[in-house]
Amino acid sequence: MSETNVTVKADSRVTRKIMIRRIAACAILTAMAVLLMYLEIPLPFMPVFLKFDFAELPVLIGTFALGPVWGIVIELLKNLIHLPVTQTAGIGELSNFITGVIYVGAAGLIYRKFRTKKGAAVSMAIATLVLAIVAIPVNAFITLPLYGSVMNFPIEAIIGMSADANPLVKDKISLLLAVFVPFNLFKGTVVGLITFFVYKPISKIINKTYDQTHEKAKG
Repeated sequence: MSETNVTVKADSRVTRKIMIRRIAACAILTAMAVLLMYLEIPLPFMPVFLKFDFAELPVLIGTFALGPVWGIVIELLKNLIHLPVTQTAGIGELSNFITGVIYVGAAGLIYRKFRTKKGAAVSMAIATLVLAIVAIPVNAFITLPLYGSVMNFPIEAIIGMSADANPLVKDKISLLLAVFVPFNLFKGTVVGLITFFVYKPISKIINKTYDQTHEKAKG
């Protein structure tokens, strides 16, 4: 057997090994994220249709451990698995997926360049700001219109429901600025803080997983 064939077979084994590790980690983190989606917490001054959960925590850890693309895969899988029990005709899951991708995607891209605790903190802070800003047009042009057309839940009804919980809400603009922006800032900050404080004990697992699932590229 030639040296080239041996090298090709060795590379093939490494590739399979890497993929198995990625899939296993992805499956575990997806299961954790799905379970956390069911633990919804109502927040003060927020309408009943906006509830906080910790599902982005394992997604973000997966993003740091595997890379941004796999973080997006976990985000997609958790929302697809949640679809059968949706109460929003899938609109809530679509919105959750888009905003989740914005958050973990931004954090993952930055962290990939600065793989330290400080880099993680900076990446999560920037990702939270990006989430709060980008979610404004997402809600204005995607989520809210879909609620109106698919669920026959017009913007006026959403504004009225939100105004009952938050007196600052008067119209669509104030709904976006007084409800969705604070909600996404809170969500990104809480998930980021928890990740930051658990980063040290799990950093070896994160970095080891990243190294193991990227060893071929490094080689």
